Amino acid sequence: MSMAETQAPANPSAQIQRLLIVRLGAMGDIVHTLPAAAALRGAFPEAVLGWVVEERWAELLCTLPTARAGARSRQRPLVDHLHVVDTGKWRRAPLAFHTWIEISSVLSELRAQKYEVAVDFQGAVRSALIARWSGAPVIFGAVQPRENVASMFYTRQVMVRGAHIVEQNLSLAEAVAQRRLNLPGVELPCDEAAQKRYEGRLLEEGIREFVVMNPGAGWGAKQWPAERYGEVAKQLAEDGRAVLINFGPGEDGLAAAVETASGGAASRAQGSLTELMALTRRARLFIGGDTGPMHLAAALGIPVVGIFGPTNPARNGPFGTRSIVLRSPASVTSHSRRAAPEPGLLDISVSEVVAAARQLLEGNRG
Repeated sequence: MSMAETQAPANPSAQIQRLLIVRLGAMGDIVHTLPAAAALRGAFPEAVLGWVVEERWAELLCTLPTARAGARSRQRPLVDHLHVVDTGKWRRAPLAFHTWIEISSVLSELRAQKYEVAVDFQGAVRSALIARWSGAPVIFGAVQPRENVASMFYTRQVMVRGAHIVEQNLSLAEAVAQRRLNLPGVELPCDEAAQKRYEGRLLEEGIREFVVMNPGAGWGAKQWPAERYGEVAKQLAEDGRAVLINFGPGEDGLAAAVETASGGAASRAQGSLTELMALTRRARLFIGGDTGPMHLAAALGIPVVGIFGPTNPARNGPFGTRSIVLRSPASVTSHSRRAAPEPGLLDISVSEVVAAARQLLEGNRG
C-alpha cells in the first residue's frame, strides 16, 4: 500500500486511544463505511471511537437521540461518541449567527475529545475540513478523494484498493491500522421497542412473511418504472407472498403508483430509519435499485434482488448477502442526474425480476 505523507508522527497507529471517523452521509455510503469502522473497532478495541454524521442519518449509528455518548449498547453498538451536524442548513445560511453558534458548538465538542487520528471516508471538502477542525494531528484520506481539494487537508494520503466501495473503505482502515484487516460482520443499532411495535403491527394485519420493495432511487436514471414494481408485487402475491412498499420523504406519489399498479397486492409502509431497520430485519427478501435501503438490507443479511442501470454493481452492488443483480449489457456507468430512466434499465423485464425473487425466496426457504 503506497501512502503519500506530510509532516506528522511517524507511526500514528501504534497506540491509538482516540479515533474519529468522518462520514457525514448519505444512507448507503454510511452503510458501506460500517464494515471498515467495525474493523477499526476490532483493531483498536480499547480506543474511544467517535463518528461525525449528518443529523438525518444518525439513527443508522444510534437509536437513542438523548444518549449519543457513553457506554455502548444494542442501541449504539459501534461508537462511543456520535457527533451530529447539519451541513445543509449551514450552507443555506452561512452568515447567520445561529450557524456560527452551531459550528462553534460542534467544534468544541469534537476538540474536547482530543482525537489523535481522524479518518475521512467521504472525501469531500466539508468532511475533510471537519476532520481538520477536529484538532486531530493525523488525518487519513484517499489520494484521489471525491473532491480533489479535500486531499489538501490530509496528513496521510492513501492509495485505496478494491473493486467495491466496501473494500476500498477497508483498505483505508488498513492504512490506519498498518496491517491487514478482515471484513467483520456489521452490527446495526436495534431498538427493541420499535422492533416489538413493528412486529405487533404486522401480526395485527396478518402478515408473517413478506417481501420489502423499494421503488425509489436517488435520481430518475436509476428508477425502474413504478408500474413494473406493481406487476412484480402482483405476481409474488399469486405465490402467497405479502409485499410491503418502503418509500422515503417526497415519494408518496411513487409508492401510491406502485400500490395501484399492484392491484392491491402491495401495501405501503413508511417510518423512521429505526422503523425501517425493524421492518427490514423481518423481511424474507428485498427488491430495489441502488439505494440506501438496498444497502441496509444487504448489511442486515437479507437476500436482495438488485435492479441496476447507470451505476456499476461491481462498485455499488449489494455486499455481504445472497443476491441476484440484474443489469442490462446496454447500461453505461454514469452518475448524471437525469430525470428519465436510463435506457438499459428499461431492458430489465418484470419476468426477470420475478424469477430472481422466486429463486432467492426458494433458496431462503431451503
